[in-house]
Order: sequence, then C-alpha cells, then structure tokens
Amino acid sequence: MSAVDRADEFVERGYIRIEGAFSADLAATCRDLLWAQLDARPDDPTTWVEPVVRLGDQAAPPFGEAANTPALREAFDLLVGPGRWSPRASLGTFPVRFPSDVPAGDDGWHLDASFAAEGEDPSDFFRWRINLASRGRALLMLFLFSDVGKDDAPTRIRVGSHLDAARLLAPSGEEGLTMMQISQRAAAVTSAHPVALATGRAGDVYLCHPFLVHAAQAHHGTRPRFLAQPPLYPARAFDPVAGTSPVELAIRRALA
Repeated sequence: MSAVDRADEFVERGYIRIEGAFSADLAATCRDLLWAQLDARPDDPTTWVEPVVRLGDQAAPPFGEAANTPALREAFDLLVGPGRWSPRASLGTFPVRFPSDVPAGDDGWHLDASFAAEGEDPSDFFRWRINLASRGRALLMLFLFSDVGKDDAPTRIRVGSHLDAARLLAPSGEEGLTMMQISQRAAAVTSAHPVALATGRAGDVYLCHPFLVHAAQAHHGTRPRFLAQPPLYPARAFDPVAGTSPVELAIRRALA
C-alpha cells in the first residue's frame, strides 16, 4: 500500500497498523525487562493473580530503540508531518494483562486525555482535557510487545469514531472537555460503529488518531499480554482549520 493510501486509510478509519515496526527479538528483550519488575514468573501461571498490573514509565535503552525505528519515524512524518513531532526516549506505562475471570474494571470506551487545565490537579488524570487542536498529543500509539490474538485482550477500536469525537469537541474551543465528559458523550454517539481489534505480532504498532474511541477488554487467552500505549507528542500545535497533515485533515473532514 502506498503512503497516500495509508494516509487516506488513517483519515477514514482513524488508525493504521505498522507491521514489524520493531523486531520480535527486541520485543523479547523488553519483555524480559518487564518480567523482572513483576511479582510474577513467566513459567508459573499460579503467580498471575491480578487481571492487570500497570508498570511505570519504561526508559531503558531497548524501549527507546523500539520507539525510534526507521519504519516508525517514516510513519510519524507521514501522519503528523516532518519536524512536527517529538521523538520519544521512553514508552510510558505498560498495562500487563493476565488471563483472568476477575473483572479489571477498566474496560469502558474512552478517549485518552492530553493536558491538565490551569489550576487543576495534574495528578487527577480523569480531569485532564482534550481539545479540538489535540493539545499535547499528536498520536495515540499501541505498541505490541507480545503476540496478541483475539482472545489475548486486544484493544478494541471503534472504526471511524475519531470523526464523531472531533464534532463533539468543536463547540468547547481551546478549553476542551475533560476525559470523562468527552468519553461519555463519544461512547454514546459511536455505539453503532464497527469494532476492530488491535491484534498482531510482537513488534507491530498501531498508530491512532488522538480522538479515536477505544477500550480495553478481559484476557481469555493463555499467555500474558504486554502492551505500551504512549502518546506521540507534537513539536508544535495542530491547526484544525488550515493544517494539512492527516491528523488535521481528519478533523477538517469531520467538521466539513
């Protein structure tokens, strides 16, 4: 598929998958580092007692290498624009999901917020905001560090939901809406959208529009799922009125 076709797919669907964005060997190295931080053992399912364990920001060199491969940098240029995104040195938090019948309680449809309003508690992430210019976030990214099949808690994606979310955000201007406000509204408006699953092999990366409505789900497979979901930060603000990157074009299409 050509770069133009990939950009069009992103504008229409709200995401693209970069297959083999980093190597399976590098993914395995990163998994070993993550296992060392878990109170669990890869060869003993009796130690997998929680449905999900969240590990903090991962800044060891292998994670930075996974975030900066030529395939990803080329895709960032395509979707955001050359010089308009900031390279990542780490990959944020990891929600490690284990096979479990215990509800994790975190599977609601939502958008990821990207900035704290002036005067708000920056540690209260439910009050973080999203605005039409997507302040603070160029892309939502899903890095697969293990093979993820349909039973392995793949992230659920409402295809094309980013367009509805843009229309919901438009009246709120620069102030935007809190994560809870926009997520509740977008979840209702996009309930009829088709759902895609972020499945793939270790080393695949999903690059998503920052307004894409998505959700976690329970793990019904047999092996733990390792995933990073960091933002790509913008180097400068988006212009939803006159901007020409696919991220901006999707917003303009939604408002046309």
